[in-house]
Amino acid sequence: MGFVKTAEQIARIEDALSHPRFVNGEMLSVDFLSDPDVVAAVLPPPLRPADEPLLTAMVGRWQSNCVGDFAGGAIYVAARHEGIEGRYVLAMWMDGDVPTIYGRDLFGEPKKLAESRLHRRGEEYSAWLQRGGVRLLELRAELHTDLGPSESEGVNFNFKARPAANGIGLEEDAILTRATFRTIVRKARFGSGTLALHGTIHDPVDELPIVSIASASYIECDLIGACQSVATVPGEAFLPYHYGRHDDWSALDTERAMLPAVG
Repeated sequence: MGFVKTAEQIARIEDALSHPRFVNGEMLSVDFLSDPDVVAAVLPPPLRPADEPLLTAMVGRWQSNCVGDFAGGAIYVAARHEGIEGRYVLAMWMDGDVPTIYGRDLFGEPKKLAESRLHRRGEEYSAWLQRGGVRLLELRAELHTDLGPSESEGVNFNFKARPAANGIGLEEDAILTRATFRTIVRKARFGSGTLALHGTIHDPVDELPIVSIASASYIECDLIGACQSVATVPGEAFLPYHYGRHDDWSALDTERAMLPAVG
């Protein structure tokens, strides 16, 4: 019965949950320096800013062993926790419900649905990500330097939290997760780029100042992931960040718009 899994089915599912592989990836990224005060304001405790107020806007596409083919993008903020350098996932968007649910439920990634495209022509690359009719991210790059293959390891920080059933506060403390990705790069190009950020009330990425562009890059790679819970945060302390990672439900009131005018 599909609604109640057998022990064999559970073992198969948990293998996919605990050993995610995102392969044949293509990612275009633009790194930029922002306002240190803004960076400090968007990082939930216990995360701390890195030495530089560095952010990354990325658009890409992948295949996987757990969610099929998918595309999307993200904005990352350089951060640290207990001496470990990594990136806080400030915002993330996917083109389907399966990768959205997987990453949101497992890692705590703040995923939403959006449409994206990635293009390349010679050494010129471009990408965009659109949600609700607004192009939130627009990346362009000229990548003349070939960096060749490499292998590295990086860390993403996320928070798992859920609203209380009565709609007031969180159900329990938020959980800080640390996802480690081993990145096997087959192709990498490096150079200069431009970035435009456009926001809405639900995705206010335009509130992130672009002080200067640091660099742009494109890689083709496999990402081998593993994740663990590393800390908890009191629900009342995380609540402002939790609501900031979701749509503004109060701005979606179509009932009030249908009420007859009074007077």
